[in-house]
Amino acid sequence: MQLSITGHHIEVTPALRERVGNKMERLERHFDHLTDVHVILSVEKTRHKAEATVAASGARLFAESVEEDMYAAIDGLIDKLDRQVKKHKEKLTDHHAREARKTRLG
Repeated sequence: MQLSITGHHIEVTPALRERVGNKMERLERHFDHLTDVHVILSVEKTRHKAEATVAASGARLFAESVEEDMYAAIDGLIDKLDRQVKKHKEKLTDHHAREARKTRLG
């Protein structure tokens, strides 16, 4: 997985980079076919925004989270991406074909 992190009006510190990297490992545990992840961290007054675009096999997933704290925004972003990755993975596995095969054989 290729991970790139950029910051708008914020310096991407090693602590922020490590936090994003550790959280992205959670997504890799659920789905192995993540090829490219681009995370943008930005600050506008008191709004801390984290957004990401994830290239998975056959799909491009996008999520964003706005919070008062950058770490909370990163956590919210990962939660949203995690749900999207799980949903995408379920779409790839066709459960109905397996059920049809069981009834035909049984």
